[in-house]
Amino acid sequence: MSNGLLDGVRVIDLTSVVVGPLCTQILADHGAEVIKVESPKGDIGRHLGGRGKTPGMAPKFLHLNRNKRSICLDLKHPRGYEAFTRLIRKSDVMTWNVRPDSMARMRLGYADVKAINERIIYCGMYGFGQRGRYAKTPVYDPIIQGSAGVAGLNERAFGTPRYVPYVLADRTTGLIAVQMIAMALFHRERTGLGHSIEVPMFENLATQVLTEHLYNKTYLPAIGGTGDPRLLNEFYAPSKTLDGYICISANTDAQVFPLLDAMELSHLREDPKFCSVAARFQNVHEYYKLRDEGMRKQTTAFWLELCAKHDIPAAPYNSLDSLIDDPHLKDVGLLCEREHPTEGKILDLRPANELSGGHRKDWRPAPHLGEHTRDILHECGYSEAEIDQLTQQGAAK
Repeated sequence: MSNGLLDGVRVIDLTSVVVGPLCTQILADHGAEVIKVESPKGDIGRHLGGRGKTPGMAPKFLHLNRNKRSICLDLKHPRGYEAFTRLIRKSDVMTWNVRPDSMARMRLGYADVKAINERIIYCGMYGFGQRGRYAKTPVYDPIIQGSAGVAGLNERAFGTPRYVPYVLADRTTGLIAVQMIAMALFHRERTGLGHSIEVPMFENLATQVLTEHLYNKTYLPAIGGTGDPRLLNEFYAPSKTLDGYICISANTDAQVFPLLDAMELSHLREDPKFCSVAARFQNVHEYYKLRDEGMRKQTTAFWLELCAKHDIPAAPYNSLDSLIDDPHLKDVGLLCEREHPTEGKILDLRPANELSGGHRKDWRPAPHLGEHTRDILHECGYSEAEIDQLTQQGAAK
């Protein structure tokens, strides 16, 4: 038994790259049995995430596919498809992240799968909702970042459209898919009913962008333009200090006034432009500029000590490399060393969130393509001779 809150839940995972594998990795971390179903070519993420020590074991793949087993089936082969239907019969959740038309062509649309297992939670993660004109458009993360306004936010702030160097759309969508699956499982527990879930990347990222930046176009008629001026300000960035950078966010009077005092700007406490939260918001550019100039006059350590004394939200600025050695992360043990059977010693990440019910206990290394094909087919009722036939015929690998 794996333990964890999802112990006993079986997930058939047809996803690849990031959005789906992130979703199912979280489910697996919390006890679900995740069976990664790959075509003979394998998940493109095995190669897209960098070069591994052995072929098909890219660094990002190792992180996104821990605690899963891999079976390799050719779903276009009649016997490969038949083997997959056996998996469906014994499963609780099925995840996928290709366009719905492709699932329909493979006879794996919701109606097809529900006919095999009416209790299945069927979750698709893909680019666009199926009621709009972009429904059939292929996507990767940057397509969604650009179309959902993320790159446009960077243009508003810095003058040039730029994708966030992090697969924001994939990871946002994957996290939301976990939530949707959990709700569907809870509902099924009460009613016995399965569900079809659509998790479109575009609509989900657009929702996050617009709830942040619809701003004065929230009202009808509009009372102004779009964009939160605090977040789009050129000074909305780590603050330069005398010897480095600091991350700071002071909003309330109790947070702002001690900073002004330390910058020898106490008189601004009474200034109509800076004396309250509303006043500072209306003059945000001038306020940020004054704060930026003041922060440069003292060291990072000085500001961290002052912020700690006055309970002002602040933290050290980390680069990617210094983040690995962050002392708080060491305290909580987020990063841990693991021994992978073929990749050797690796730096892995434990689940970030704590549940009193715990996480899974039997950590599994990310699998090679088809590493567990025989074991899983045995569990589906195939004999050794039948498995040999499937592999010889190219239906399984």
